Amino acid sequence: MAAVLETLAIPRACAISSASVAGSSVVRRSSVRFSGFGGLKIKPARSVAVTSSRSRIGRRGSRIVCEAQETAVEVPGVTDSDWQSLVLGSDLPVLVEFWAPWCGPCRMIHPVIDKLSKQYAGKLKCYKVNTDESPSIATQYGIRSIPTVIIFKDGEKKEAVIGAVPESTLTTCIEKFL
Repeated sequence: MAAVLETLAIPRACAISSASVAGSSVVRRSSVRFSGFGGLKIKPARSVAVTSSRSRIGRRGSRIVCEAQETAVEVPGVTDSDWQSLVLGSDLPVLVEFWAPWCGPCRMIHPVIDKLSKQYAGKLKCYKVNTDESPSIATQYGIRSIPTVIIFKDGEKKEAVIGAVPESTLTTCIEKFL
């Protein structure tokens, strides 16, 4: 979470230029344009020890970080259009997290759901439903508080867990239906 707070998002199709301090001279790097791609962030340079009355910027300067690697491990989202086929029609038990982007506890439970998705790969399918984008699914299952995690088996709702709970709580629920 702290790493996210230290990064700066780059809007799409913007030019990036950075400067690094090397002794007393400033070195300019050429601008780079990433059109149509918004998955990059600049991580600021860390300060090094103060050797005089002013602090120096680290010699490496800022670094550009591609966050596409994080999306590769994220649990996929489900919408109204694919709910029936992905969740209700699944031959495996399905864990569905109901969440919203503005929800702090939802952000806390995301890594837990991601970890469980990897841990139970092949035995359990995991999906996320953004309640702002798919309110009809949330209404259908009586979601009044988020995050809510529901486990489905054979197309039926089996168990619901409300709130940002520990991993052990979710593991206990999952184990009942495998």
